[in-house]
Amino acid sequence: MKILTAVSSLSALAQESRLQVFRLLIQAGKNGVPAGVIGEKLDLPLSTLSFHLSQLKQAGLVACRREGRTLFYSANYKAMNALMAFLVENCCQGQPDNCTIPAECVPEVKGKQK
Repeated sequence: MKILTAVSSLSALAQESRLQVFRLLIQAGKNGVPAGVIGEKLDLPLSTLSFHLSQLKQAGLVACRREGRTLFYSANYKAMNALMAFLVENCCQGQPDNCTIPAECVPEVKGKQK
């Protein structure tokens, strides 16, 4: 991942509503969520939600598909994983096998131990 791509992704996530939207989409899975449901769950007006979804989409973190008149948004897991890998790629000087505490390089998952 290029540094400018990482900066764009991190910038898109560096806003409370966008971070909430992205986390909701991560939880929803690959089928995504209709825009109206996102707005209802997060109590966001549709015009505000549209702006935030546009920012996330422009950063490549979400995808959109149309089914009839409904827009479904889903997380781009490939982009998310690439960003996570970029953030930890130089952990232990780029040699995690030589790391004295390799588990420290792995993101903690809620409900699971490192």
